[in-house]
Amino acid sequence: MSQGTIKKVAGPLVIAEGMRDANMFDVVRVSENRLIGEIIEMHGDQASIQVYEETSGLGPGEPVYSTEMPLSVELGPGLISSIYDGIQRPLNKIMEKTGTNNLSRGVEVDALDRSLKWDFVPTCKVGDELTNGDVIGTVKETAVVTQKIMVPYGISGTVKEIKAGSFSVDETVCVLSTENGDKELTMMQKWPVRRGRPYKEKFRRSSRSSQDSALSTRFSRSQRAASLRSPDRSVPEKQSHSISLPSGRKRTSSSISAAVNAEMR
Repeated sequence: MSQGTIKKVAGPLVIAEGMRDANMFDVVRVSENRLIGEIIEMHGDQASIQVYEETSGLGPGEPVYSTEMPLSVELGPGLISSIYDGIQRPLNKIMEKTGTNNLSRGVEVDALDRSLKWDFVPTCKVGDELTNGDVIGTVKETAVVTQKIMVPYGISGTVKEIKAGSFSVDETVCVLSTENGDKELTMMQKWPVRRGRPYKEKFRRSSRSSQDSALSTRFSRSQRAASLRSPDRSVPEKQSHSISLPSGRKRTSSSISAAVNAEMR
């Protein structure tokens, strides 16, 4: 873990020196209060850090610690039933830990609760050949949400061991034999927020008939109705539709863009 010192503080921006071994977008902990931040620019051994917490009281000379890891989210059972802020800090767990409704600075809590047990139901068996994205089992998180536990990206192999029962998100539920040795799989994956999730294919847009049907749906009684007509007569009349518009410019734009075959700018 590389360490530097604060050179300058300007609001949420902190300039730290002695950070030559750090990398762009590394998560850092600023000062002994361990405020969370992210490196957004590097110049030699100086790093510009966006701090995601209140920086009042910080000053030159205080330490900065790089975790040498990018800003990531934890994916797995417990994600849907929790409440988070913008960087996946669990607000309910922070409140329990601090005993206050205020978001205290520097509090470190796991995004997914390691103390909870989830019932894991395997969907594969020993000897199966699996690759990234294949489902190894399911977890019923809520009455309507079933989490599919998948093989992480970049891993493929043969199932050597698979378990059933109640486990926490960081306990091993499956072991794959790969070219690089055995890989233990848990119900949780960490994924960098700036890296797009891989996919096999994208779903095509719905047919025109289903779109026309959706356009006739009213949003709520409190919203006023308006008719959208194209000023360009070259556009067929059937492209015009009546929809409900909420009050407020921003909400109006959102409603229109969701209802018409157009791009809002």
